[in-house]
Amino acid sequence: MKTLKEVAQEWIEEKIADGYTTQEAIDELMSHGCQSGMVSGLIYYTDTTKFFEAHKAEINELLKEVLSSTGLDTAELFGDKWDNNDPLCMDTTNQNLLAWFGFEETVRALGEDE
Repeated sequence: MKTLKEVAQEWIEEKIADGYTTQEAIDELMSHGCQSGMVSGLIYYTDTTKFFEAHKAEINELLKEVLSSTGLDTAELFGDKWDNNDPLCMDTTNQNLLAWFGFEETVRALGEDE
């Protein structure tokens, strides 16, 4: 299975093949997010929940790092999109948010590495 970083790098390479520069692809994702539909494999709940399950350990590690570095909790980080009734992310809403979060954070980190 591919790592989260490998999946994100492949997405950037696809965007470059479509005529974007690396920075343009990253900037657009950071501006509009996965919720815009610009990441074709992360649009539908069936896809985002599958992605979350496949990369859960990596996403949880990223989440832990962000929460630790910001001092926020998940409800503060995700705002009203976070389902407080599902703190263990058993349902699709929070799994979807975390799939998007994991992908976006990984792409952002790849941009910082550039």
